[in-house]
Amino acid sequence: MAFAPMGPEASFFAVLDQHRASLLAALRRGGGEPAGGGTPQASSSEVLASIESVIQDIITSVARNEAPAFTIGNRSSWENIKFEDSVGLQMVTHFTTRKIKSDSLKSVKKFALILKILSKIYKLVQSNTYATKRDIYYTDSQLFGNQTVVDNIINDISCMLKVPRMSLHIAVAVPSNIQGIRNAKFLLIVEKDATFQRLLDDNFCNRMSPCIMITGKGVPDLNTRLLVKKLWDTFHIPVFALVDADPHGIEIMCIYKYGSMAMSFEAHNLTVPAIRWLGLLPSDIKRLNIPRDTLIPLTKRDQMKLDSVLKRPYVTCQPFWRKESQRERGRNIGRGRSRLHAPRARCGIRSRISRIAPRAKGRR
Repeated sequence: MAFAPMGPEASFFAVLDQHRASLLAALRRGGGEPAGGGTPQASSSEVLASIESVIQDIITSVARNEAPAFTIGNRSSWENIKFEDSVGLQMVTHFTTRKIKSDSLKSVKKFALILKILSKIYKLVQSNTYATKRDIYYTDSQLFGNQTVVDNIINDISCMLKVPRMSLHIAVAVPSNIQGIRNAKFLLIVEKDATFQRLLDDNFCNRMSPCIMITGKGVPDLNTRLLVKKLWDTFHIPVFALVDADPHGIEIMCIYKYGSMAMSFEAHNLTVPAIRWLGLLPSDIKRLNIPRDTLIPLTKRDQMKLDSVLKRPYVTCQPFWRKESQRERGRNIGRGRSRLHAPRARCGIRSRISRIAPRAKGRR
């Protein structure tokens, strides 16, 4: 994250102030957002009761000579997802589930690991203490194998119990005191660290300050998404996304804005639908006369990703996004996609920033 204390011409900030006023007006028309900007946290007693209920079901199964199993919402099926522009991708109320069985060679280890982590969570909540995902992993790193296993199980438990992850006393590294940046006029999300560093080298923050610039270094982790969400909930300043002009860049911007299928059960705590797509747009490749030797050919995997993105509910309901995305589909191998670190593309970024807000409404 980068924050700068000085700024460009007043007219630029006047436009940003107008854009912010329109965002606040839209919030008021929509009835505002929940206090704290998300789903209310479950109380400790509610979490403990939910865990006890799950354990009681296991004990009941054993007493009946039945193999116990955990029933968890299927977080990898679009059938379980609904889309609302004001929230993003959410898990439906009556979702399909999957079983983690204790009598299956395929899932018995995961069953045991869920039980082990449930036990640790119960102790954390009961003692009113917190631990990070990394802390939990290192309690038995040989058993868990890798951090990703722990991360996925914690998400499954959160989904199974239907409580936000913070209610499980799993801490995340998001600053609690961010008042020192209250004067920022806008927040810029940058897809890649290389672009982020180049913008710093170009003195972007000083030229466009007061502003905040953040990068998730590609697909954002949970902490980065929580930080963006917290900044929006706290300050309600315009938020813009700067990503590569390719299907992966578009998808990453959508994760910040509308969330992901895997974390749809916690959409209210992670998504920022107010984010606007600044660029780099597929149409910018021609408009900026970006040299051919800076373009990267679209691979078969890119084409498959593009086909997938075009079917997403948040693209089908937004004509501008669909038009820009379809420009990618029509590109041949010789033209390909453009990445933000191309020199001409960076010049386009600088010129576009000066007129970012007036055009943002059409670029939802």
